[in-house]
Amino acid sequence: MSEIAIHWFRQDLRLMDNPALAKAARAGALLPIYILDDETAGEAMMGGASRWWLHRALEDLNRQLGGNLRCYRGAAAEILPRLADRYGARTVSWTRCYEPWRVLRDTKISDALSKSGVETIRLNGSLLWEPWEVLKKDGEPYRVFTPFYRKGCLQADKPARPMTDRPEILPCEARSDDGAVALDALELISPIGWHETMEPHWDISEKGAHDALSTFLEEGLEGYKSGRDFPARRNVSRLSPYLHWGQISPNQVWYALDDEAAEDAPAVDVDHFRSEIAWREFSYNLLFHNPDLPSRSLQPKFEGFEWSDDVAALERWQRGMTGVPIIDAGMRELWQTGYMHNRVRMIVASFLVKNLRTDWRKGEEWFWDTLVDADLANNSASWQWVAGCGADAAPYFRIFNPVLQAEKFDPDGDYIRRYVPELAKLPGKYLAKPWEAPRAVLEEAGVALGKDYPLPVVDLKLSRIAALDAYQALS
Repeated sequence: MSEIAIHWFRQDLRLMDNPALAKAARAGALLPIYILDDETAGEAMMGGASRWWLHRALEDLNRQLGGNLRCYRGAAAEILPRLADRYGARTVSWTRCYEPWRVLRDTKISDALSKSGVETIRLNGSLLWEPWEVLKKDGEPYRVFTPFYRKGCLQADKPARPMTDRPEILPCEARSDDGAVALDALELISPIGWHETMEPHWDISEKGAHDALSTFLEEGLEGYKSGRDFPARRNVSRLSPYLHWGQISPNQVWYALDDEAAEDAPAVDVDHFRSEIAWREFSYNLLFHNPDLPSRSLQPKFEGFEWSDDVAALERWQRGMTGVPIIDAGMRELWQTGYMHNRVRMIVASFLVKNLRTDWRKGEEWFWDTLVDADLANNSASWQWVAGCGADAAPYFRIFNPVLQAEKFDPDGDYIRRYVPELAKLPGKYLAKPWEAPRAVLEEAGVALGKDYPLPVVDLKLSRIAALDAYQALS
């Protein structure tokens, strides 16, 4: 009778290039499981968009496993030892996660299993380099991205080449009394039906991840360095949710840039895309070495910053009703698709933190709930970057002007018109700033400000001055 191995899927929801899964499959008949551990997650419990994506990803994974994926709900620290004992498993494997609460939990689980004579296999399948592998010469972690990438990543050992063979999985016979529940019983999809607007925008599957990569290499990589700033163009990969959930590995993406599909792309575009993959690595490096990154400013002086507590303004930002078209377009794209273009993420974040002077953590919380690629490391590091309080941050006094940003990066207004259709007939001259349009122009476009579309929630110039004054008081 074959030995039994358990593989605990977390954010490695794929079969290809999954080192921990492949090793477990070689160890014996496999029991593939997923545990929804909301009990241990605490404040880091997944948001609504993430839970919907997870449901669809688990459906795909279960199909690939021939219907053999077992789902459980509860504390993983209790469920895993129980399953190992129930099945007589001698091996339990999982792919490492780096969120602080997971690191602590996984260590406790590994210790408990080892005391019971169960071998644990814990391997990297989510990052190109482990956070402890890319350090400065003095052993300290990097706090500035460019040297992290140029001196750290590019001079470190090359990332492991992805495994190209699909693992041969011999499923073990499941037992009806092991506490497993149906996927629907995890209640990952909200009954309010929010996900219905997001469904048409994504193929949530391992194949969908590779299709997205192929499409980007063929249609979006050339011109990436400059084109990625224009939200109406195709020069973004949209791979972030697939990478977050592990439906594709960063190693597969990294080495795909050496394949024929990318051979015609200019070197400057390839290098810039690689640097964006490395930004994800940088964020995880920051989180690993600064466990309170999601809750505390890396620059301590910002903990005393005088934030506004205007709940109504925050709600208008969340709903995409600020009266500033590029802001509203971004926030509506987020609500409708679970995604927002990278340039627009910076613009809406700057507006919230600086023009509305709202604590960056409020924005981080909203993104955590509404992004399908909500990632604790990226989300925290990027919000702190925009707020000026993080590592290698844009200085606080760098305040994006949303009108100028729209005119520069959405010059034809395609992005704004798509997500703010009530302004679609407004001439391009006034599309980014409808409050400056003459009454006759507004009437011809069928726009009544304050009725069809809101007046700005703040005066951009005055709010900029107020933000700079607050920063000066902090300094």
